[in-house]
Order: sequence, then structure tokens, then C-alpha cells
Amino acid sequence: MEDRTQQLSGPGAGADPNRTVIAGGAGVDPNRTAMTGSGSALEALIAPGNRYALASGASREHLLLMLRASGNTLGRRMPLNLSLVIDRSGSMEGEPLDYLKRACGYVVDLLEPSDILSIVTFEEQVEVVMPARRVVNKALIKEHIARIKSGNTTNLYDGLITGCMQVAGVAAAGYLNRVLLLTDGEPTAGIKDFSTIVQQVAQQRQAGISVTALGFGSDYNEELMAGIARRSGGNYYYITQPSLIPEVFRQELESLMTITARNVRVRMTFPRGVRCRYIYGTASPAFGARSVEYALADIERGNAVASLSEWEFDSHIPGVYRFAKVEVSYDDVVTGRSEALPADAVIEFTADRRLIDTHRDPVVQRELEVHLASRNLEKTMMGMRTQQLTAVGAIQELERTRAILASAGRSDQAQEVTQAMDALRHGGEADKTLIGTIYGLDQGKRKE
Repeated sequence: MEDRTQQLSGPGAGADPNRTVIAGGAGVDPNRTAMTGSGSALEALIAPGNRYALASGASREHLLLMLRASGNTLGRRMPLNLSLVIDRSGSMEGEPLDYLKRACGYVVDLLEPSDILSIVTFEEQVEVVMPARRVVNKALIKEHIARIKSGNTTNLYDGLITGCMQVAGVAAAGYLNRVLLLTDGEPTAGIKDFSTIVQQVAQQRQAGISVTALGFGSDYNEELMAGIARRSGGNYYYITQPSLIPEVFRQELESLMTITARNVRVRMTFPRGVRCRYIYGTASPAFGARSVEYALADIERGNAVASLSEWEFDSHIPGVYRFAKVEVSYDDVVTGRSEALPADAVIEFTADRRLIDTHRDPVVQRELEVHLASRNLEKTMMGMRTQQLTAVGAIQELERTRAILASAGRSDQAQEVTQAMDALRHGGEADKTLIGTIYGLDQGKRKE
């Protein structure tokens, strides 16, 4: 890209053989750019929040990147390199541990001989119940699971690191590497510091290992578990009662088995006169002088992931401009290779304010409302924690947020907010549910 915004049409526009052609004709929207590759696992669309921007002065606009699994991945999945990291502290004794063993058995039943499994338990001490091996003798693996017994305190950090080491110790390319961490309490032994634990899982992500965090009961640290999931690129679950543990394990495993694109990264470059101000819902975007790069969640079959960003423009001569080059890179389970989808983000600068007022994209606007709803949930939680909001006031705020999510088609998250409201009405706590809702919204995932 030249060292300025690339003008595609309008006064002063010149031919650019390297630019994406802006198609015209009936039914074609030049401001919505599709990205796809032959036989690839992903399809993508980018769209600004408005077809037009003000030419005569500074302005701001949003850009939506929507990624969805293509129809080319049916019946295909990556083999799993999975480690089950299980809290067996004293509070897990009895019914919770019984249901957890059953859940582990379900995992074994769903895996195939091409998959690799390891099992790690932790209390004060960490034990490798079964080192990483292919899932061939399922009866023997279940015997290992059946011998798990409860212990004392909770050494979460060492258990987590041991599970990651089991995954990392398998020198096999082409595997989806994931640790499933379940705990019902705060770390009480070993390293307990939040930032140290979260920093460690961020390093694991760089090594290609993600952690799904499963919090059970009312005593675990939801901020820590959500932070582990966020920084490692895994999922987060709040399990309210022992009988739900097997179902949540099954849900997570089926999710892993339908991943079609992993290690998804977005890189956007932009010229002078354009600035990317903010990436919504992203943990640590890397901003350069004229670029930004960030990671997105793995994408499962039947799901889409939306990524929203906010942009600022200086004044421009009227015309159609490319204001950013967008490239999505990912590991494709269809081709088995690293793939990339390139496209241009385009907007038309105009002096006609009527065009700006009448050409807002409703899809982009709804996505912005969803992200604002996520921020509202954070504010509501903070208001409850600092006692600036009573339970009645919090319920009123949550009802407004629930209505926004429902109208935006986010029925699952709207239902979670309803559950949090019900908990508050009965004197319970809502934080664990709401942390999960916020994390899900920030991931940008939705069912197709």
C-alpha cells in the first residue's frame, strides 16, 4: 500500500493494478468484501459500519470482520492431543469426584485410536495418572480413572503446568493441543498469583497449547479461570452442580471435534490519515505504527466469529478509498496447511451528510450493541461488588442488557443473563454466570 489512503475512484483516482477490484452492478455492495479460498475451511466478510464517511473533517467508523466455517469440512476433524487436569482436593470428595470420573469416561468413549490422551490430578501434590498415549485400550484408561481419590489442598498451577508438559511432550504435527482444567476452589498450594498463572498460559498458547477452564461450584476464582481461558485461547464453563459435569465435558469435546480453523490471526495494515483505535473483545492486540495484529478463537463447524474494530479518519478528497488491507491467517483442517485470506476494507468519503445518515449497516450496528452490552455487564458486576448497585438495581440493569442481547439474536447469552437475574432474586451470586457471558460475547462466537 502507498504511504497514503489508496483512492479507488473519484477525483484524482488512478489505476492501481494491485488493488482489489471494486465490482459494480445490480445487487453488488462495493462496501462488503467477501474472502474465501478454493476448498478452504473459512469464508469471511468485511463491512464498514457505514458505506460513507465525512470527507471534510475527522470522522470515526467501525469495521466488522465475520468469519464462518465453510461447507467443505463435513466429516473431517483434527486428531486431539488432550490432557485432562483434574482437581482432586478434599472438597471434591464424594458426588463431585464420582461425576467427574464418569465425565472422564465419556471423554474416553468419544476419542479414537488416532487421538492422544493424558490424565493429571492435583491436590497438594501432582500426579500423572496416565502419561500421554494413544487411546487404544479404553478399558485400561478407565481403570486408571476409577482409581482417582480425593486429597488435600489445591495446587492448581503445578497441575496445569504438568498437563501442558504432557501435551507438549508429544512430538506429533497436525494435532489439536488442548488442556481441560477443572477445579472447584482457589489455588491454596504452590503458586497462587493471578498474573503468574495467566502469563504462563499465554506462553503455552504461543507454543500451540490452549486451556479450557471448567469451574465447578461456588468457591473457585471465576476471574482466574476466565483469565486462563482468555489468554490461552480456550473456552470457559461454569458448572453449577455435579450432575452437569459429564454433559459439559461432552459439550467441550464435541466442540473440539468440529474445529475447522485454528490459530486464527488477523493482521490489518493502514496508511497515513487512518488509525485503528480499538479492537473489541480482544485480550492483547499488537499495535504497530500502521498495523494491528491479534488472535481470534478457533472456529467450529456451524459457528461464526465476529470481530469488530473502531477506526478514525482524517479529512479526504471525496471518492472511494481502501483504508485497510486485511489478512486472516489460520491453520486449515481441510488442507492441513496454513492458509491466508486477503481483502480490502473500503469506504467512500463524501460531503453529503444525508448519505452518511441513511447508509448505516444494521448488521455492524447490532454487533456494536452486543459489545456494548458486554461492557454493561462488566459495569453491573463492578457496581454490585462495590455496593454501588443494590440487587434490585443490578436486576434492572441486567434486564436492559438481556433485552439488547435478545434483540441481537444472542439467545444463549440472553438466557444466561436471565439465570443471573434469577440467582440475584433468590439471594444468590451472579458473578460466575456473568463472567462466562462476558467471555462468550468477547469471543464473538455465534451459532449459524
